[in-house]
Amino acid sequence: MFQSTETSWVLRLLYLTDNNMQTGSNSSSRPRIDTFALATLVGIVFMMAISAVNVWNLNQLQKRIETIEAAMRPAPSGPDPTKIHTVNIVGAATKGPETAPVTIVEFSDFQCPFCARVVPTLQQVQDTYKDHVRIVWKHLPLSIHKDAVGAALAAEAARKQGKFWEYHDKLFTDRTKLGSDDLKQYAKDLQLDMARFETDLQSGAEKKRIDADVAEAQALGINGTPGIFVNGRFVRGAQPFEVFAKIIDEELTKLNLPVPEKASSE
Repeated sequence: MFQSTETSWVLRLLYLTDNNMQTGSNSSSRPRIDTFALATLVGIVFMMAISAVNVWNLNQLQKRIETIEAAMRPAPSGPDPTKIHTVNIVGAATKGPETAPVTIVEFSDFQCPFCARVVPTLQQVQDTYKDHVRIVWKHLPLSIHKDAVGAALAAEAARKQGKFWEYHDKLFTDRTKLGSDDLKQYAKDLQLDMARFETDLQSGAEKKRIDADVAEAQALGINGTPGIFVNGRFVRGAQPFEVFAKIIDEELTKLNLPVPEKASSE
């Protein structure tokens, strides 16, 4: 609007100047009018030039701001969700058929509130997709959770007696009760062989398994829990059922397998 108005004034002044020069009138006031018109024209042109420079400077400043903001913006947390990652699941606790077309690997922490939040979501996934999915547990006890390692060791001890997932559910029932006495009580509730359980709690082999899971999580770039992979596609955090359903539907569709109607993510 500003530039349009300036252009209009410039054209009017040019017309006035040209008209005055062509009339050939001897009026004594005309030289003053022509001088004023020319001076105004020069002033407007000068203002337009300044405006153009200011606009250019503002554009350059905006680009610099965007560059700085991009440099300061933190990189996306965790593995790239657009890539397919390979996760070692040999020897890990699993639930569901080995032939399932979709494998969900969860790096988790028994003391993590977000891990507790995703437990019913993954159960809903399994109830919905049934034999189409397999759940795999990988340990990632965070250093900020003082009881997480002990809980992971207890879960592995329970697994040696075929009760990993039952013990898993006990641990997530109350994350504030993961002390030594609590872990033993859960084992008693599940009628585990207590002598064997307590021996396995001290097993170096179970600690090595947990340490190996932690090392793998770090190699994958996972820096928080839960860190979940659906057929190698990374899902960060305790996402709702719809997020998992969308990915699972895509995986089933790629394999030309039917998507359960009630599970459709559309």
